[in-house]
Amino acid sequence: MRIDSSSTAAAILPLVGGPANVRSVAHCMTRLRLGLADPSEADEEALRAVPGVLGVVVDGGSYQVVLGPGAVTRVTADFEQLLARPSTADEPGARRAGSRQARRRADATPIRSGLRRLAAVFVPLIPALIGCGILAGVNGLLLNAGWLPGLGPALTAVASAFMALIAVFVGHNTAKEFGGTPILGGAVAAIVVYPGVAKVTAFGVTLAPGQGGVLGALAAALLATRVEKWCRGRVPEALDVLLTPTLTVLVAGLGTLYGLMYAAGAVSSAIGTAANWLLATTGAFAGLVLGGLFLPLVMLGLHQALIPIHTTLIEQQGYTVLLPVLAMAGAGQVGAAVAVYVRLRDTSIRTTIRSALPAGLLGVGEPLVYGVSLPLGRPFLTACAGGAAGGAFVGFFAMLGDRVGATAIGPSGWALFPLLAGNRGLGLTAAIYAGGLLTGYATGFAATYAFGGLSRPNANPKGEPDEAREPEEAGKARQARATAEVGDAGMS
Repeated sequence: MRIDSSSTAAAILPLVGGPANVRSVAHCMTRLRLGLADPSEADEEALRAVPGVLGVVVDGGSYQVVLGPGAVTRVTADFEQLLARPSTADEPGARRAGSRQARRRADATPIRSGLRRLAAVFVPLIPALIGCGILAGVNGLLLNAGWLPGLGPALTAVASAFMALIAVFVGHNTAKEFGGTPILGGAVAAIVVYPGVAKVTAFGVTLAPGQGGVLGALAAALLATRVEKWCRGRVPEALDVLLTPTLTVLVAGLGTLYGLMYAAGAVSSAIGTAANWLLATTGAFAGLVLGGLFLPLVMLGLHQALIPIHTTLIEQQGYTVLLPVLAMAGAGQVGAAVAVYVRLRDTSIRTTIRSALPAGLLGVGEPLVYGVSLPLGRPFLTACAGGAAGGAFVGFFAMLGDRVGATAIGPSGWALFPLLAGNRGLGLTAAIYAGGLLTGYATGFAATYAFGGLSRPNANPKGEPDEAREPEEAGKARQARATAEVGDAGMS
């Protein structure tokens, strides 16, 4: 059902402490991500009761409201409009909230803070990656079938233009996130893809346009931001508008040409070689480890480190071989949820599973994770076992030379089928991926059914609570506490 985005946004704002408590607003594929000055002012229970809200996750300084794909974009736009309206904020309260925010920032670990900022650079690019990836897949099907040959060049241009200039967008977002001028970050990062770099020689090697890819663009924009900040504190104000941009582009540009592009190119090549070697040599074991550990990585926010790796592989090879393996974690989660539905007679949890399972099949796993498996504890571990089995299945075929990849990042589950690509044809690629999903479903179900700790009776067969079962309200509170304690940096 399509939610009323304006009503949802209006309902969320007072429940997160009002405009004075909101310091930043962003969104990913499924979540409204808020930087709150004081998260304790948010009413999590009331938020979960808002129509359209699937869950609430607290991760360090990030307060995340799970809304689902599509809805989150509309709600975020309406939420930002509400914030833009004049308001009478309580200034003393805002100052107190600001001091709490400063203390939380001091407590945040550098690694998690760095990964969140890295995600802020790449997550906004995902919609374009998905759209262009699907168009590239459609174009490939048309070319292979020999249909509409006159349309091929146009579709190629539409699907490939973004990837050809992705370095510019990475540079823009990097400078914006790290406190520089976005357009200067984009200008320096554009050097990476400029055709004229083919005339430049660094370390005895002639550079190639695109060398270093998104990693080179990221490093170039970081350097530009550092140079710009250095200039801002030293250049006289009367000359700032002329000298600071010029010095920023000059110094960072030369540094990019005569250092960063060469180094980032070597790192990018190593990433591609390592990913291919890992799956070709230890595919089943690597798939088992990656598929089994992905959900815990998401819980810790460490999965964000994979975003530039995926993007680099897509740039180099046209697809990332890691995403289909990692997507098996969602399959294990679905299998575990079905087992919980079969074994556990808790009416509230069964209702949650019925409503969240379609989204889980399409790769949106947050409702099942935070509403079902994580609060119950052991089913979360058995879901990981399902992901490990599915990952091992896909990895095994990679050892045989049948690579399965995705032309974009973001979707998983059934939603990944339009984005699949490989080295042995689309039919075989889709069959291997489907086999991995079925393996993940079956293993997650079997492991949870047998070892999920769901055998104790807690309700009568009709699903009505008996004396042995905790009251439904207490069960919901327990789920809410578990959700808030663990948090997530975003599975989207």
